[in-house]
Amino acid sequence: MSTTMLRKEDVQRKWYVLDAAGKPLGKTAVLAADLLRGKRKPDYTPNADCGDYVIIINCKDAVLTGKKLQQKFYRTHSGYAGGLKETRYDRLMATRPELAMTLAVKGMLAKNPTQKWQLRRLKVYAGTEHKNAAQKPQAWEE
Repeated sequence: MSTTMLRKEDVQRKWYVLDAAGKPLGKTAVLAADLLRGKRKPDYTPNADCGDYVIIINCKDAVLTGKKLQQKFYRTHSGYAGGLKETRYDRLMATRPELAMTLAVKGMLAKNPTQKWQLRRLKVYAGTEHKNAAQKPQAWEE
C-alpha cells in the first residue's frame, strides 16, 4: 500500500461556515481546527498544510459549560515586573468573543510552523454578518 503525499500545488481548498450560536465554544473550536488542518479529507498529510478556509459566525452566542465563565482567565504579560493582566471569561465573552474563539482554535492546532498558515485561513465574527460572501462558503453540517 502506498502513501499519498500532497504537494502544495495539489491542495483544493474550500470555504466553510460554522455557526457557534448555542453550541459549546470548545466543540466549535475542535471542528474548526480539524477543518483548518484538513483532517477530514481523504488525502490528509500531517506535515503538509492541506486544510480549508473556516468562517465562524455568532461567536457572541457561544456557550461555556460549567463554571468556566467565572473561573477561567485570559492572561497576558507585558514582560515587565508586575505586568500580568487577567481577564475573566465572562468579561472577555461580553467584550471580545472573537478573541476567545480564536484562542480556543489556536490551542487545538499543532504547535509548529503550519499553525501560522492555518490561523490565517480562520475568519471569526461576533455576529451573523461576514465579509466573505464572494467566496461562496458552504454551511458545515454534521
